[in-house]
Amino acid sequence: MDIGSGKGYPSNALSNFSPHPFIFDGVECNSMEGFLQSLKFQNPELQKEVCKMVGKQAKFKGKEKKWWRDQTLYWKGQPIPRHSEEYQDLLDRAFSALALNPSFQNALLATGNAVLTHSIGKTNPSETVLTRSEFCSRLTRIRKTLKELGKTKQ
Repeated sequence: MDIGSGKGYPSNALSNFSPHPFIFDGVECNSMEGFLQSLKFQNPELQKEVCKMVGKQAKFKGKEKKWWRDQTLYWKGQPIPRHSEEYQDLLDRAFSALALNPSFQNALLATGNAVLTHSIGKTNPSETVLTRSEFCSRLTRIRKTLKELGKTKQ
């Protein structure tokens, strides 16, 4: 199943553009896209504002940031190298926070056992804050965990 905002349910509801509010490290996030784009901003206050954005608004807010020049992203003012375990841990924790959102859970469980893909995503981590494999592997892991916990689509 190809995840994308322009696709049908549940694919569109799993897009990072989808409005699924969650709290991460005490910061209010209204979509995963808002969180991901916020990582491009060093200023913690601006970062909090970007976290509240959804969809294209978030995407375009971070679009002009040239983070890839030094491969450094930020969380709460702290620099995090893109190619580090620390960054992967940050992504794991953020997706775990998102996974607490019931509408996100329902959409993910609605995929059944489908193989999750993201054809419009990039594959080179030097060019994107979240690669296809980083995205899809986390969704697949969360889905497996939800099933193990006995969650069912509500």
